[in-house]
Amino acid sequence: MDILIEGLTKTYGFQKAVDNISFKVNTGEILGFLGPNGAGKTTTMKMITGYLSMDEGDIKIGGKSIRGGQDNNTYGYLPEHNPLYHDMPVVDYLQFCASLQKVSKEAIPHQIKKMVKLCGLDVEKHKKIGELSKGYRQRVGLAQAMIHDPQILILDEPTTGLDPNQIVEIRELIKQLGKEKTVILSTHILPEVEATCDRILIINKGKIVADGTADTLRKQAQGQQVLQIRIEAPHLDQVFTALQQLSTVAQVDIMSREKMRFEVQSVGDRRSNQNIFNLCVNNGWILTEMIPFETKLEDIFREVTLN
Repeated sequence: MDILIEGLTKTYGFQKAVDNISFKVNTGEILGFLGPNGAGKTTTMKMITGYLSMDEGDIKIGGKSIRGGQDNNTYGYLPEHNPLYHDMPVVDYLQFCASLQKVSKEAIPHQIKKMVKLCGLDVEKHKKIGELSKGYRQRVGLAQAMIHDPQILILDEPTTGLDPNQIVEIRELIKQLGKEKTVILSTHILPEVEATCDRILIINKGKIVADGTADTLRKQAQGQQVLQIRIEAPHLDQVFTALQQLSTVAQVDIMSREKMRFEVQSVGDRRSNQNIFNLCVNNGWILTEMIPFETKLEDIFREVTLN
């Protein structure tokens, strides 16, 4: 089910937590929703789920505005601070959540069994929630968000407190769910976004500052192609001069004279890979390395949010 955000605004006193943002999330898409603390991420997600009212703009779910009310069964929501009843056993809590979400009595046992398996809770299912580790409590939170098989999942920091093995398992689970559901995933763990999400949206001071796939954002940030190459040849200066004369090359820097390593920057949006390869073949040189420099997602995040 698609989510369409149009001119969404939320103000607290004189501060605009969310400032006239618009974007769309398609069915079967996992959107990584990023931003520094206080950027407006959680406020936006709470408005989408109906936990907060919007001041201006509109949110349309499946083409229908939520201003006239909405069916809460459409959503599964895992808040950042996962609220749980610590005195309840896991199975009892999931049964309680299923009842709140109006899952039929006949379907509740099946849904509990399914969630216990999906979220890896089988060993802990009869323990009280308060006896569980933080990681397992997070799994219980995920299970309650999905117990009613919602069409939209809003996950705020879903892997907080999980160990590396659990993080990989939850990532795979989210990717599987994303094939048939609409998923908005907020996290500060940037490698998690690259491993899980189809698209990245970065918000800062209530405004959208970047939107696209990880590759698209990298290309926008990088601009010119940068290659790190190593060539085995008799004379370094001869290689250096030949590289400078290539039509696609804007700049060449020598990184290591002993190992004959160079950093080659291309002209505009042109690529130099083929020209460098042909140059080596024509001169009988051996091209032993050609490594494209990639801007890290962390660098992009800092660039668009530090202002």
